Amino acid sequence: MTMPKGKRLLRIKEAAVMLGVNPETLRRWDKDDILKAVRVGSRGDRRYKVEEIERKIKQRKIG
Repeated sequence: MTMPKGKRLLRIKEAAVMLGVNPETLRRWDKDDILKAVRVGSRGDRRYKVEEIERKIKQRKIG
C-alpha cells in the first residue's frame, strides 16, 4: 500500500491495514512504547506517522 503524497499522519485503522494488524494491537503497542501514536484533537485520537509505519514494516520484514 502506498500513501498519497503529502499525507503525514494516518488514522489507526489505516495504520493497522498497512501493518496487517488489528487496531487493538496498535493501541497496545502505543501503551507499551513499541509504536508511539501522536494524539490529536480534543478527544486525543491516535494518529501514526507514515515514516514510523514504514519503519515498522521494514523491521517486520527483516526479522
